[in-house]
Amino acid sequence: MEYSHDDAELVRQPIGYWSWAASDAVVTRIRAVLAGIGTTQPQAWILAQIAKAEVPPTRDGVTGVLSGYAAEGIDDLDEEIDATIGRGWVTQDAGGRLELTAAGADFYARVAATQAELWQERHRGIPDEEYVITLKVLQRFIRNTGGDAWHH
Repeated sequence: MEYSHDDAELVRQPIGYWSWAASDAVVTRIRAVLAGIGTTQPQAWILAQIAKAEVPPTRDGVTGVLSGYAAEGIDDLDEEIDATIGRGWVTQDAGGRLELTAAGADFYARVAATQAELWQERHRGIPDEEYVITLKVLQRFIRNTGGDAWHH
């Protein structure tokens, strides 16, 4: 791969720019591909939370888990949940518990396969060891600057 600078210059490059540029490229790609199959990234997150739950989660439980993702440009998770219900992918009972419908389970399988393909695309040519080191370094940057981040 051709890099933007040689190693001596890369060591002086701003982490804020490169971490933002990586995030922007990844999120833009994910959102474009998901839009192509007819959904949004928040709706995909919602379907995943419901699909992976051992017990049907409540609306508050799903929004609580995903609320930290709001920094990614998501204004209203309740609207996104309503959209999944409106599309017939999710039902909500009187207690606020959310479950996938048969159509929702089928569509979630498509979303999950798409996400797996995107994962492979992003990780092409990147050994697991380098990926783990990258995440550890980013977490140290976060900690060193007084930040606090954790992902589910």
